[in-house]
Amino acid sequence: MREATRLTRSGRLTEATEAIQRALSGAAGANAVHGRSTSHTTQHTSASVDALVLDGSVFEVDERSPAAAAATLAEPPARTAPADTPHAWPRPAQDDIQPAGHAGQGEFTNGTHTHASLTRRYKLYSPPGHADKALPMVVMLHGCNQDPDDFAAGTAMNERAREQGFFVLYPAQSQHANASRCWNWFKHNHQRRGGGEPALLAGMTQAVMKQHGIDARRVYIAGLSAGGAMAAIMGEAYPDIFAAVGVHSGLPRGAANSVPEALAVMKSGVPGPGLHAKATSAGTAPTAPVAPHVPTIVFHGDQDRTVHPRNGEQVIAAALASAAFRAEPANAIPASSPRVEQGESAQGRRYTRSIHPGDEGGALAEHWLVHGAGHAWSGGQSGGSYTDAKGPDATREMLRFFFEHPHGLEH
Repeated sequence: MREATRLTRSGRLTEATEAIQRALSGAAGANAVHGRSTSHTTQHTSASVDALVLDGSVFEVDERSPAAAAATLAEPPARTAPADTPHAWPRPAQDDIQPAGHAGQGEFTNGTHTHASLTRRYKLYSPPGHADKALPMVVMLHGCNQDPDDFAAGTAMNERAREQGFFVLYPAQSQHANASRCWNWFKHNHQRRGGGEPALLAGMTQAVMKQHGIDARRVYIAGLSAGGAMAAIMGEAYPDIFAAVGVHSGLPRGAANSVPEALAVMKSGVPGPGLHAKATSAGTAPTAPVAPHVPTIVFHGDQDRTVHPRNGEQVIAAALASAAFRAEPANAIPASSPRVEQGESAQGRRYTRSIHPGDEGGALAEHWLVHGAGHAWSGGQSGGSYTDAKGPDATREMLRFFFEHPHGLEH
């Protein structure tokens, strides 16, 4: 399998397919390798499903024949894909992405940021007429096998930024750091303040803020799947930078510290005690400065077979636990029942929205459970991968939630 990985990366797909078939011919049962990453691995309920680790990437063993799975592995991804359809290969390199050139539409430009030994590319959307204005900024973390252009197209965040007047920063994970370009949310050295990818992303955010005079009270972060898991980490580790967090189809901070744990929590959620206690006992709790709780909004499909919807509930639970943990004893945030609303999108997708109020009437957290939806950005556009056009508009609702929560507002 290591040889198959080497052949794949060198573009020798036919030989890689043959190597995979040879390796799997002696495996128990009729399982086959289906190339997937830690964040976008389609889950199966069969007890016979295992996972293989090749050069730091996770590959799921699915229940199809070796020939069928190998054929999928050898097929390059299309520019778009329906919800829950995995990509076998990464999208185009960032070197192939060119900046937009119409000033009236804003600018979408490339950049690079280095922190310690880590360097990542990014794309930045600047709205038209932004000169001499302190505007908000939303940081968007893509999922596995996505890139900034793909994520921007699927979420339509740039269109909203042009209409409403804010910057959008899209950090790009490198294939060197993760073969499927997943953010490494499941590794302990990328889960805390001051090191790894969180420090890199925080430094990148601050550098762009300084360069463009961003309004520091209105900086937000959101992500999908692996990006959603990393957004949850960033909100907990850097509450002094991010005023609110959006987690779509993601997992709570500290959910896993290894590949096997990642696969387990993706399949069924975090077992045992609450996440806050788990992370603290594991020694991974961030040493963040005392700051107001970071309001959190979660979207998750209840038919998500890649990241179990229980993880969305646990993101909310961790956010509420963090709010209580950060509160002064005399002003502790009391536990209260959420306000629950049932609704239906214009396209007929039903959802349940749970709003967790704070002591001043504002929302500490919102949880949108989208019924019938899989692993996809709710209300997303077909121009990007992992989107569900039928669902309520996650982009619009996240922005509404974000702009209700600038830094300095009591929660």
